[in-house]
Amino acid sequence: MKVIQLFKNESSLIKRAASGNRSAQQRIYELHSPKMLSVCRQYIKDIHHAEEVLLNGFFKVFKYLKDFKEEGSFEGWIRKIMVREAISFLRQHKKLNFQEDLGYVTNEVFNNINSEMEVAEIQSLIDSLPEGYKMVFVMYAVEGYRHSEIAKMLEISEGTSKSQLFKARKMLQEKIKTINSSAYGTNEI
Repeated sequence: MKVIQLFKNESSLIKRAASGNRSAQQRIYELHSPKMLSVCRQYIKDIHHAEEVLLNGFFKVFKYLKDFKEEGSFEGWIRKIMVREAISFLRQHKKLNFQEDLGYVTNEVFNNINSEMEVAEIQSLIDSLPEGYKMVFVMYAVEGYRHSEIAKMLEISEGTSKSQLFKARKMLQEKIKTINSSAYGTNEI
């Protein structure tokens, strides 16, 4: 019963916010901004720039709120806006570089992440990736986009998307292996 009530409240809140009600807009921001900042932060290393993207994203959320059709989740709709805003920010700052690579790409998956690693450590490893690798990795592995969707959004080929993901996974795997071998005293020199 409580879930139904929350849904009705959200629907009502969205309608009020779409009609320009500032307190409803503030409530939507308060409800969704923490999670959406995390989304922006996954793409953008600097927290201040991530906050800027968040604010620009919410500006667009409220500008286009009347277009929300309640066909999917509201949070998912906001998330898409934030992802696109992060991509736009990185493009504007010329931080997106993709190396066209038609070389060997495999579907090999690396899943050797040490479960003892903290979220901050994992985020730091992801942040250390070249921007193109990072963007595709986050879109595919975290957000769940397909290569065809990534290619369209980033204006690259599907092959480039697959290649960037493969290279990102390989680089992360190497970094995790180095961390693990250092942590257990087996780092060979």
